[in-house]
Amino acid sequence: MELRAAVVAITGASAGIGRACAFAFAREGARLALTARRGDRLQEIASALPSSEVLVHAADVADAAQVRGFVDATVARFGRLDVLVNNAGFGVRGSVEDTPDEDYRRLMEANYYGTVYGCRAAVPIMKRQGAGVIINVSSIVGHRSLPGGGAYAATKAAQVSLTESLRVELRGTGVFACSVHPVGTATEFGEVAQRESPGRAGGPVGPQQTAEQVADAIVRCARRPKPEVYPHFLSRGLVALNAIAPGIVDFWAWRAARKSGRL
Repeated sequence: MELRAAVVAITGASAGIGRACAFAFAREGARLALTARRGDRLQEIASALPSSEVLVHAADVADAAQVRGFVDATVARFGRLDVLVNNAGFGVRGSVEDTPDEDYRRLMEANYYGTVYGCRAAVPIMKRQGAGVIINVSSIVGHRSLPGGGAYAATKAAQVSLTESLRVELRGTGVFACSVHPVGTATEFGEVAQRESPGRAGGPVGPQQTAEQVADAIVRCARRPKPEVYPHFLSRGLVALNAIAPGIVDFWAWRAARKSGRL
């Protein structure tokens, strides 16, 4: 896909990977539609972008009507939708036993249902166009969960399954569905997870990468869609090893979680 003048909609664009995506796509000359709950942060980002064609539309992705409103506003402004990056979400920490029921529900509503709502709003538009790319930002834990993060990982696994089905359903339409699987990323995600998990301590597990590295991988995926994208070059190996020898990965995960304070 030629990204210059392409219309790119990004959810969760007020911080982290979403914010980095806004700048990365703007450098490619794309026209941008940005959403998040924090409209003031979106305005700050829009004013700093190297692009004059930016739509800011505050919305909560846990609300289907608000997500559809964002997609409809994007098409009303620009006349089409070429790329949708379903990025919005958050995490909590805690064991399966200690994580409150309410946290499971909130995570699923934002991380999974927010992705569902974005896909369902975008697919009919892209089908009519005969072209488009939907990029769902999952996580490496969508393929291999870690101790102290089961509630979050379950939402990421749900995104993977959703994307797999959608990808095949769209075959032959000119529309592509892709999933992106970052490892731990140096953003405010960890601070939010800690704040949302009172009394449930623990730091990140495994290697870290920057939001800009993930955003660059997402831009490459938009230009040349792939079923799954792994921004950290070693993470695909973890998925393969887990399929072959999950007990070995269990042992590594146990040791890493103990070191980080999750166990």
